[in-house]
Amino acid sequence: MKNKPLALLAAFTATLIYGINHTVAKEVMPHYVGGFGFIFLRIAGATLLFWIVSLFISAPKIEKKDFPILLIGSVFGMGVNMLSFFKGLEFSTPINSGIIVTTTPIIVVLLSTLYLKEQLKAFKLIGLSLGLLGAILLLVTTEEASLIYNAPNIPLGNLLLIGNALTFGIYLVIITPLTRKYHTITLMKWMFLFGFFLTLPFTYGEFSEIHWIGMPFDAYWRIGFVVLGTTFLVYLLNVYALKILSPTVVSSLVYVQPVIAISFALLTGNDHLNLTKVVSFLLVIVGVYLVSKTRTA
Repeated sequence: MKNKPLALLAAFTATLIYGINHTVAKEVMPHYVGGFGFIFLRIAGATLLFWIVSLFISAPKIEKKDFPILLIGSVFGMGVNMLSFFKGLEFSTPINSGIIVTTTPIIVVLLSTLYLKEQLKAFKLIGLSLGLLGAILLLVTTEEASLIYNAPNIPLGNLLLIGNALTFGIYLVIITPLTRKYHTITLMKWMFLFGFFLTLPFTYGEFSEIHWIGMPFDAYWRIGFVVLGTTFLVYLLNVYALKILSPTVVSSLVYVQPVIAISFALLTGNDHLNLTKVVSFLLVIVGVYLVSKTRTA
């Protein structure tokens, strides 16, 4: 398929942006913008951008029967997913966030086993156990340096980040059939519009508390990066990639994300490595490898 390399590039670029986002967004929270306030900015900005772009394209309209699926996709992809990620990142650290997001393929396999009664083979069971052990190790660990790295409640933050990984996996599965039926911009403009109203009761309070006057330029460009890059571009690139690639291929690029997140956080001095994080990272990566290997065998 001639567009496959371009789709892979789109998916990798989205992963790169999201990996950097762990540190970029963390630097702003919660001193200038609370986690939920950030979501208001993120979804409102992306909704506006997608609707403006839609004015310049000609594409089929969404059929009425597909709106319920769009709504469910918005609940998981723009609602619970974003709420849990930003509040989790506010409480935890960029490296923890980058490691935990890697558990998405493992969580998808676990759900398939529990609800779809898929057979759990030996290698898959080992991979599942190792990955969950790595996530649990981070979940129950409290770091003495938490206040230094602006992480007031690491266990709670890690738990919310696991919720983010879970809902993102569900979102990928739900939205894939529609990505092959409708234009990317058409899908995104409706999903983000739904997401805006779904999250509004939770996000408006912290948004209204933002003190824009006197905010340093460093905070402004980080907010812009999250709205334009992490939201508008990442969702646009991922949906384009899903038109050509399977959810399994797109989600497998999650391997790269912790490497990007860890490297960027260390380079900018926004986090540190310790034995717990290294062991957790290795457990999760090996676990995801075994699960993905057996899924595609």
